[in-house]
Amino acid sequence: MFENYTFTVAERFLRYTRIDTQSDPQSKTQPSTEKQKDLGRLLVQELQSIGIENAVLDDFGYVYATIPANTGKAVPAVCFCAHMDTAPDCTGKDVKPIVHENYDGGDIHLPDDPAQVIKASDHPYLESRKGDDIITASGTTLLGADDKAGVAVIMDMAHFLLQNAQLEHGNIRILFTPDEEIGRGVDKVDIARLDAAFGYTLDAGERGTLEDETFSADAMAITFHGISAHPGYGKDKLVNAIKVAAHFVDSLPKGEWSPETTDGRYGFVHPVRVSGLAEKTTVEFIIRDFITAKLVAYEDYLRDKVEDTLKVFPGAAAEIAVTEQYRNMKEVLDQHPEVTRYAQEAIAKAGLEIHRSSARGGTDGSRLSFMGLPCPNLFTGEMAFHGKHEYVSIQDMQKAVETIVHLALLVAASA
Repeated sequence: MFENYTFTVAERFLRYTRIDTQSDPQSKTQPSTEKQKDLGRLLVQELQSIGIENAVLDDFGYVYATIPANTGKAVPAVCFCAHMDTAPDCTGKDVKPIVHENYDGGDIHLPDDPAQVIKASDHPYLESRKGDDIITASGTTLLGADDKAGVAVIMDMAHFLLQNAQLEHGNIRILFTPDEEIGRGVDKVDIARLDAAFGYTLDAGERGTLEDETFSADAMAITFHGISAHPGYGKDKLVNAIKVAAHFVDSLPKGEWSPETTDGRYGFVHPVRVSGLAEKTTVEFIIRDFITAKLVAYEDYLRDKVEDTLKVFPGAAAEIAVTEQYRNMKEVLDQHPEVTRYAQEAIAKAGLEIHRSSARGGTDGSRLSFMGLPCPNLFTGEMAFHGKHEYVSIQDMQKAVETIVHLALLVAASA
């Protein structure tokens, strides 16, 4: 089916990475940065140029489009989703993507910063892609494969299906979202507008990967209130909220309950931001576990640590706010086994070994699943994301295109 097809996924990806779409967790707007719409506008233009006339970018930064059904059968509509933003962790401005053709299996030296070397010994999956064409950034930015690889895969899937109209499929909904990296990717998504039975995000790593389980996640903000006083006359009066917060953070476990000390199915509590002054200082956490009920235990533990800290600093006070972020998609997907089954069959049809995986994080699909759109996560080849050593294999992206084309056809064939 793909023997005579010229994939466009790599050229699309290289074009998309050059557009700065970094999201901003401190922004209160939707999208959090207007520059994300720069990519959205380009995607709408490209979708329209290949024949999808209904492609639109809305005020909130979402791109919606539909590849119309070309069969008379009643086929459930399927949504394919990827996010346009890149992570705040590392700059995405002036990305210079580099294609390393026929990768030789060794270390990759990034030219714009000699200190940046992607060591094969640190990246076993990269070593396994010897002979592939590997794309990296130049050493001063992230690459943006998370998740512009997913965007490019979906765009090439649309291109393929429109060039091969003889292949029967139902309505295929396309959704590109802003602000996934800051946990707000589907805050303003219009589920009724999507009108899909189920969906798939394209935001996982190694080829063949199917993620049908994610962390459950809360955010927790702990604000310490001190007592302000002139430092020249602060004896027995001043209570420094910065020191209160520092004591609290230092009291957290050193060998457990943190991202740097856990893996597998163990969750964590993770301070991600400290801000404030002597009078008031806030510590922000993300809290993660595969078992939703454990989040409460973590939060109660932090409350106990807050109380212990306040005993050390008489006169200090604290307030705590917990916000639900997303929940483990498996709680929904277990009720819709056909959604996972289609994905497994599609991966196999693409000639790949299936790797069932649990994501130590979340995707737009985590929240979409609880909004009525069961939505596991599929591979794109994106690896080492959120940093300067990010890379992706062109051949992995091409296999992802094949996989979701097969998926769309399988759903129609099963109707």
